[in-house]
Formats: sequence, C-alpha cells, structure tokens
Amino acid sequence: MMAETAKDIAKTSKSSFYYAFNLLPNAKRDAMNTVYAFCRQTDDIVDQENLPDDIKYESLFKWTKELQKALSGHSEYPLLNKLGKTISQFNMPLEPFFELLRGMEMDLQKKRYLTFEDLKLYCYRVASTVGLMCIEIFGYKHKSTKDFAVNLGIALQLTNILRDIKKDSQSGRIYLPQQELARFNYSESDIINNTYNENFKELMRYQVERAENYFISATKDLNLDDKYSMFAARAMQHIYHKLLEKIIDADYDVYNRNIKVNKLEKAGISIGVWAKYSLVY
Repeated sequence: MMAETAKDIAKTSKSSFYYAFNLLPNAKRDAMNTVYAFCRQTDDIVDQENLPDDIKYESLFKWTKELQKALSGHSEYPLLNKLGKTISQFNMPLEPFFELLRGMEMDLQKKRYLTFEDLKLYCYRVASTVGLMCIEIFGYKHKSTKDFAVNLGIALQLTNILRDIKKDSQSGRIYLPQQELARFNYSESDIINNTYNENFKELMRYQVERAENYFISATKDLNLDDKYSMFAARAMQHIYHKLLEKIIDADYDVYNRNIKVNKLEKAGISIGVWAKYSLVY
C-alpha cells in the first residue's frame, strides 16, 4: 500500500481532486498530492472490507502515532515523512490533520446520526479539515477564507452523502439524520430497500437545498483578493455543484441512476475555472 507515490495515489483514484489541482504550480501541486494521498490512505484504513472494526481501530491508532513521529521525520512510512515536510514547508496547523483522524474514527463508532448537528460535526472532520489543510498551501490574505474552506467542505461532503446513499447503506451506514427521515416519513428499511417514492423525493429536495446553501455560504465567504489563489478549490466547488445538479436532473433517483461527473467534464470545469481566474487576475 505504501509503495505508491503521492502522485500515483491522486491520479489512480480518479478523484475530482486530481483534476482540480493538476493546474497548480509544481511545488503546490506536489504538496497537494501529498495531502491527498494522506487523506486517501486514512480513508482506506476505515473502508477496508472484510476486516473487523477492532483491526481497523488498531491500524488507525498506529497511523495516528506514525503521523506524530513524522512531524520530526521519524515515521516508518515515507508518505507520512513527506507529509511532515509539507506541513513544515507551508507552516500548516496540525489540528485539521488530527481532526480528520477523529472523523475516520467516527466512521467506526457511528453508523447513524440522530440530528444534522451530529452529521455536521462528521462533515467538518472528514471534509472541512481537508479544506483547511489546502488553503495553507494555496495561500490567502483574509481570515474569511477559513470559513470558505469549512462551508465548502460541508457542501462537498453532503453532496457525496446524497450521491452514495445506496452504496453506504449496503455497508451498513446511513448518514441522513434520523430526525429528518422521521420528518419525511421515510424509514431506514426504505433506504435499504431502495424505495424511490414521493417521500424520498421530498426528503432529497430538503437535503439538496441544504447542500446548496453551504455552497452559497462558501462563495460569500471568499474575499475577492483570495479568489485567484483559491482557483483549485473553486474548481472542486464547481465540479461538486455539477454533481448536485445531476442529482436534481435525475429527479433525485440516486438508487437507479449512476450519477457522476465524467473525466471530460471535470477537466473542462477545472481548466475553465483556471482560465477565468488567470485572465481576470
């Protein structure tokens, strides 16, 4: 697993991340590939199939300890040592890295979320933290850019959750808040059975509107002075917003429709955002 380079991990994942950040200058792109590879490997610890949770806990605990060692260049994992150098190079705060690890631990501890506030904490830990890492590499002038990173992270994670309702339920996870399932008279068994009906569509409209509001908040938080340096994050924003639009266009049928933004669309969006900010700024 650790033999892959950070660039290989980013490229082979076919992630929106790869397309959005591929136009960065070399040093920043290399740093972003390293951060992404760390996030990807961390996620993989939790998502390994056919492994009991106690083994995953042990792996996550060791990964956390190795990250601490990597801050002084003494991890047994080259990727983490490289991450340690990246953290030092860009003077990155440590809290988002360890909060991400707590978010991964939540995936082992919780398969259900009672309220949106519970879910929001999870979204912050697994997604907003990544944004807070990234903006240190991009560089920014205004503190409001941190709010941009937080709100964008929540928007992206909520969009992921809506797209992956079926897949997540197959692995025993239901992220949609229990209170909101009850509010729209839609049950866990309905999710497990992929029941597509009017109640589900109303529930999904509500969830999509919330995600949309976080996208809007993120845009409002981004000061004009920081828009150019954040072009890669803005590309991610546009790619995921396109995904949200596709969910709407599918009339919210995430059970029977393969909803995705294809590689050509991702590349086109990324180049378009880069060109826009390059010409304007």
